[in-house]
Amino acid sequence: MRSAISDCFRFQKLTVFKLIEARTQLLREINMNNNYKPIWQRRFLVEGLPEPLSPRDLHWQIFDNYIENTRLRLRKIRVPETKNWTRIFEQRIFFEDDNFSKLKLSQMYLTESEYNKLEYFKGREIRKNRYFLQYNNRQIAIDIFLGELWGLNIGLVEFENEEDCSMFEKPEFSVSEVTNNKFFTGETLVGKTFADVQKEFTRKSKKAK
Repeated sequence: MRSAISDCFRFQKLTVFKLIEARTQLLREINMNNNYKPIWQRRFLVEGLPEPLSPRDLHWQIFDNYIENTRLRLRKIRVPETKNWTRIFEQRIFFEDDNFSKLKLSQMYLTESEYNKLEYFKGREIRKNRYFLQYNNRQIAIDIFLGELWGLNIGLVEFENEEDCSMFEKPEFSVSEVTNNKFFTGETLVGKTFADVQKEFTRKSKKAK
């Protein structure tokens, strides 16, 4: 009996060690990849799909898994119309702690097998459907959050430079801009519910008065 228990503990320790070792190696590979792309972005709360979009329109199904205490994200995208999957390992670095309009993004595209090797990182997942709207010569990604965050909808606009980002005017259909509110970043939304979103919106509204 003691031998069996001892073997069990050794197996558990070995498994944990292998997971830590694999994670360390992945971090090294990401840090060695200096191919970062600068991105400027703005985020806006919206009540739902702006016209003329409808739920049946072309969209992506996005599954984001945020690796705890890192700047890493596993993203899986499915296109329902084609049933094609895309799997990406990302590192997102914001330039400033209180400014979420500019970040550096590094991406590594994965095969299905490679993605499956990282499944032990899963568990901090956010699911959403992403639609695409052309508005004032810009493409706005409309994210309809699912699960516990059902009711939260965010419009995301990306830019290639800071000037275009700052010049962009708040869309008429948006409720509020939340670009620099950390609560509405993916990492913070993990584990939250729509009730939490409502509380944050109320707090933000009172503070703005």
